[in-house]
Amino acid sequence: MQMNSTLIQIVTANFIVSLVSLVGLFYFYQKKIFTEKTTHYFVSFAAGVMLSTAFVSILPEALEEGDIHEVLYFALGGMIFGFFLERFLLWHHHHHDDTHNIKPTVVLVLIGDAIHNFVDGIAIAATFIVNPALGISTVIAVAAHEIPQEFADFSILLHCGLKKNKALLYNFVSALTAVIGGIVGFYFLQRFEVYAPHVIAISAGIFIYISTADLIPELHKNHKKGELVAQVLPFILGIFLMVILSQVLGHQH
Repeated sequence: MQMNSTLIQIVTANFIVSLVSLVGLFYFYQKKIFTEKTTHYFVSFAAGVMLSTAFVSILPEALEEGDIHEVLYFALGGMIFGFFLERFLLWHHHHHDDTHNIKPTVVLVLIGDAIHNFVDGIAIAATFIVNPALGISTVIAVAAHEIPQEFADFSILLHCGLKKNKALLYNFVSALTAVIGGIVGFYFLQRFEVYAPHVIAISAGIFIYISTADLIPELHKNHKKGELVAQVLPFILGIFLMVILSQVLGHQH
């Protein structure tokens, strides 16, 4: 009975985190702040969020549990995976007429986010198994990180050519991998725990690749005279926000 109760708590907690992200995005969607003009600023914000999330949140978490050399190799592997996957998608992109309006970055963003959410689900499961009160604090920490992260992902998906409704749907489906992670964590935590730092590191590598290979070059390409500050400020804000959240919530996550 206790096992079933804990599993229900884990699934519910992960679903709430996923839903909170969707509700936040839907609010901004309804306010119509995502326009063609403002999307460039959100891409700048997303670049800062992704880069800082990788370096101040994901990699330190992986390094706490794993060997430094292994973690860094897997992070490098994540970047290499991002490069080869994008090359393949670009090849596919140029050979199929129905994909010409969608950039390959979309797939990378969704894969990186899905991995990240999956591992968050496992983290939530681990804390609920130990202590439900600790689990609740972990949910708050994860949600605080996830809202700006999902906001950034949504901005990138729009910038890459997805319609708003489809971007919302893809974001939500990606966020639901946290529920799968929670279930996997509940049943296989001891077996999976040894691989968790490696999986997290791959996610960090994908985020670093997206921000440095796709988003930042896009900002340089779309730079207009007089918009330097408008592009730089969201980038700095994204970094600052994730650094502060990591400092405040780091001990809870």
